Amino acid sequence: MSQKFIPLSVPNLKGRELEYVTHAVETEWVSTGGAYVDEFEKKTAKYVKAKGAVSCQNGTAGLHIALQVCKITKENEVIVPTLTFIAAVNPVKYIGAEPIFMDCDDSLTMDVDKLLEFCETECSFMEGKLINKRTNKHIKAVLVVHVFGNMANMEKIMDIAEKFNLKVIEDATEAIGTYYLKGKYKGKYAGVIGDVGVYSFNGNKIITTGGGGMIVSNNEEILKRAKHLTTQAKSDELYYIHDEIGYNYRMTNLQAALGLAQLEQLDTFINVKKENYDLYKEAIKEIKGLTILTFKDNIRPNYWFYALYCDEKYPLNRDEIIQYLLSKKIQSRPIWGLINDQRPYLSSQTYKIEKAKTYLKHVINIPCSSNLKKEDVLYVIECLKHPEKV
Repeated sequence: MSQKFIPLSVPNLKGRELEYVTHAVETEWVSTGGAYVDEFEKKTAKYVKAKGAVSCQNGTAGLHIALQVCKITKENEVIVPTLTFIAAVNPVKYIGAEPIFMDCDDSLTMDVDKLLEFCETECSFMEGKLINKRTNKHIKAVLVVHVFGNMANMEKIMDIAEKFNLKVIEDATEAIGTYYLKGKYKGKYAGVIGDVGVYSFNGNKIITTGGGGMIVSNNEEILKRAKHLTTQAKSDELYYIHDEIGYNYRMTNLQAALGLAQLEQLDTFINVKKENYDLYKEAIKEIKGLTILTFKDNIRPNYWFYALYCDEKYPLNRDEIIQYLLSKKIQSRPIWGLINDQRPYLSSQTYKIEKAKTYLKHVINIPCSSNLKKEDVLYVIECLKHPEKV
């Protein structure tokens, strides 16, 4: 029997998804109205211990709204990571603001030491505003990404934000379910520590609505404004009066029905992903030249993606591993190309981008779906133990 194909990350739809979606269809509430939207918002907010949640079409839309509710304008700059998916940064340009790219640390999240150094040495803090010495523009926010379900150092980020009067936007699109186990923010979930956070329910995320996102906050004014902007800024429901430019960013009832069933299984998914991660980690540490990057020990991560680091001691380089695994019917991928190297951002300001370049050359993601079987993991490990040139 030929080996089945092992995808990188696919949905796990084995709960009440069909039941809820069927109910939405049978009651004919399939568009942007319907009880499932409200229930999904409320239960997501309850799960992550936020005051409220506002659903939207995807994580990118959520970040677009997050920047606006934080009152970022074309006159401002936003500090962002370079090692992330480009959708985290594009919304900064949607509103005409400019990004400043920051390096990562060994967790692949934003380097907070460089962030502080940049604020102290490359900027002036005057009258409550952080001013970029190079451009004389007001840096108004830091947009932090919790990469692969790891948690950025929110303790230091929030301290820096308080010191320099910065808004904090959490791109938690990969990190729903991740929370602190100890420290200042013990029990706090990724996405609800800063001013506003955003989750994604894309098809490859730990829970999915096919496409979809969620904005969360503990600030009721932010939540109210996010709801207003995502529903076409309608100030009069009956007479269709709109008081500003809004967006058709609403989630459909069908998506929310799917998401509600997925949310019910989130902790189960995390437990399975942890088991598989531990299995990978223990076996791969015996393979010379390969390492599974760890998650921080002060958090309960959601284990969304597993990052495999290959150094020069391994017979194959990054690209050769990807091709070799594919020949064995195993899907893997490199991490994202650094955003400051992408054509739309070549002229953007950067600050000491070093580690991100190294990780780009050496890291790949390997299969991590929540429905991945133990025998699948063992097969991937066995292939990695016996590398071949393709």
